[in-house]
Amino acid sequence: MDNISGSHDELHVHVPWYQQRLLWLVSGSVAIAFCLVLVAMALYASSGSAQLDISRPGYKSVQDKVDSTSFESFPATGDVNKKAIDDFLELYDKQTKRVNSTDAFSGSALTDAALGIAAP
Repeated sequence: MDNISGSHDELHVHVPWYQQRLLWLVSGSVAIAFCLVLVAMALYASSGSAQLDISRPGYKSVQDKVDSTSFESFPATGDVNKKAIDDFLELYDKQTKRVNSTDAFSGSALTDAALGIAAP
C-alpha cells in the first residue's frame, strides 16, 4: 500500500538544465532581434531615409513618373573581350567622375542635382 500512495517526488518530471538554457537562449535571441529591428525602424523613420524610399506603398502613384532610363548599365551576359572591357571601363569612369566631383562633406552633397534626381 505504501508503494501505491508514494510521494509526489516520484511523479515530478525533471527537465535537464541544458534544455532550460536552450529555451532561454532562443527566447533571448528572438527578443534581442526584435529590439534591434525596432531601433532600426526608428532610425529609418527619424533620419529621413523613409522619405527617400520611393518603393514604399504610399508612393505607388508616382513610381511611373520616375525617369529611370537615364542610367546606362553594363550587360550582365556576353563575351569577355577587349571591346567589352573597354566599354565597361568607359561606363565606370563616367560614373566615378560624377561621384568624385561632389564633396561628400558639403551641404550640397544631398541636393537633387548632386544625386541626379533633379526635376525637369
